Amino acid sequence: MASATLVLSLCTLIWGLTFVVVKDALAASDPFTFLTLRFALGAVACLAWARGRVLDRTTLTNGLGLGLVLFAGYAFQTFGLDDTTPSRSAFITGLAVIGVPFLSWGLSRTAMSWAPLAGAAIAIAGLARLTGFGPDEGLSRGDLLTLACAASYALHIALTGKLARDGASVALVAVQLTTVAVLSALCIPLGAPRFHPTPTYWAAVAATGLIASALAISIQTWAQTRTTAARAAVIFSLEPVVALAASVALGRESPGLAELSGGALIIAGVLVSELGSLWRAPAVRPAPATNESTG
Repeated sequence: MASATLVLSLCTLIWGLTFVVVKDALAASDPFTFLTLRFALGAVACLAWARGRVLDRTTLTNGLGLGLVLFAGYAFQTFGLDDTTPSRSAFITGLAVIGVPFLSWGLSRTAMSWAPLAGAAIAIAGLARLTGFGPDEGLSRGDLLTLACAASYALHIALTGKLARDGASVALVAVQLTTVAVLSALCIPLGAPRFHPTPTYWAAVAATGLIASALAISIQTWAQTRTTAARAAVIFSLEPVVALAASVALGRESPGLAELSGGALIIAGVLVSELGSLWRAPAVRPAPATNESTG
């Protein structure tokens, strides 16, 4: 349990820092080109690591399905970053864990307590505060795309908890990353291709491909077979805090009262939802079945 908590905390730190990295990288290329390079690099690393385990039929099937959902999440998030700030993107993405209990209920029909409902209400209030409402204000195009990203991530977390198998995490991630890379490459002609790479851009591709994708998603999948989804979601809720701190420290933005209070409400909603569920959750997830056993 302690090792899983430590690993998920590391994932949260990595992903929180990448919001600024990706935002900067999009100045040098279009989103689909960046996603193709990022996930192709991550896929190669995971395929070399997993070797023949990716040929397992169940791993291929589950990985393809999870890869489709992961592609949707990253595509929405990356395009959204073109029209929103790193901290706003991180806070809105944090809404994903609010949706996990609802999706898990839909997948398994397990009873749902008051906590997810209360948490969702608080998070929606935070989103309203974060974005503002008025004749000239509200959700930007980037905010809306990031909301779609949050929905995709919530589905990915719920499905990972259902499909991940102990011992097959790297192979499962290898199939997912390959799926995202291929779909991203196919979508490049659909947008406005743009590619003016710099050394900083290639560093962003390497960091996000090898560390934030191949390494972090693999160890996340491994860790979530050793703890509950509620505990994992509490840790993931700290990701927006890391993103905001990094963005402010690097001088990318100076958040005002609305951003700070709205983000705080979103995190509070996540914590209410997941800590409330944690009170009734078992300390350790039951051992996964042979074909079943997630951020």
